[in-house]
Amino acid sequence: MRYAFVAEYRGEFSLRAMCRCLGIQPTGFYAWLKAPLSKRAQKDERQITLLKEAWVASGKVYGLRKPHDDLLEQGESVCLNRVARLTKLAGIKAQIGYKRRPGKYGGKPSVVVDNTLDRRFDVATPDSVWVTDITFVRAQEGFAHFAVVIDLFSRRVVGWAMQSRQTTEVVLQTLLMATWLRKPREKVLIHTDQGSQFTSMDWAAFLRAHNLEHSMSRRGNCHDNAVAESFFNLLKRERIRRRTYRTREEASQDVFDYVEMFYNPKRKHARNGMLSPVDFERQQKLRHEGVQETRGYSLRHDL
Repeated sequence: MRYAFVAEYRGEFSLRAMCRCLGIQPTGFYAWLKAPLSKRAQKDERQITLLKEAWVASGKVYGLRKPHDDLLEQGESVCLNRVARLTKLAGIKAQIGYKRRPGKYGGKPSVVVDNTLDRRFDVATPDSVWVTDITFVRAQEGFAHFAVVIDLFSRRVVGWAMQSRQTTEVVLQTLLMATWLRKPREKVLIHTDQGSQFTSMDWAAFLRAHNLEHSMSRRGNCHDNAVAESFFNLLKRERIRRRTYRTREEASQDVFDYVEMFYNPKRKHARNGMLSPVDFERQQKLRHEGVQETRGYSLRHDL
């Protein structure tokens, strides 16, 4: 470690002065430089390079588990503790969120619409339960209001919109995008909070026209819509708080890049078995088709 320290800082300090302070000989340092790296050091160097590539590809937001999963996918033999050591050596750190202020959260049960979802966030089929919410993005020319619809089955963003004003129109555009892209065949449960956008007559009329059933969080209880809150936390932590937007249009383009180019197709999700939402849906579709094909073969065989 002392030789490595000298090698790192010999461009800034005198070599002989550092050797004298650390109690080593310059000849020993030069011999260490010429010696080949051990197999362990070579493995460390190779895997640190792979970890940095995975970290940079994620936009420098991944911590331990997801780069560890990337290395396993590349055939590397590595445990989580080793990844922790290597990421520390490489200076790799995950984006850390903000602590929630202590206090009481919650309220009386909603009298607007029943909380049908009731925090049952694990869903077995796609397009059976969606959650939606709205947040703001700060730009130099003013705030932009961003709404999103998420399918609980895969945690995929299936609809989003951004406007300069926080009106019912922005959430209706988001829901229209979701229904147009997904084209659900059965009734979908759509869960919201008690914001004014979700209690309007236009919102209720849209739900009736598109075979959507409304579920609503209790007053002041963000945990009833935890999946949408969690997505907004990721978006702000991994992208928005690391940027300065001059215009709302610039903010919208960057949010589009995060959702459509990173979060949906690439970002690993622990709930999906370390698969992105797109990959998880693809895997589940192939598995479902395989089961149907097996059942069809069994039926033909019986006949």
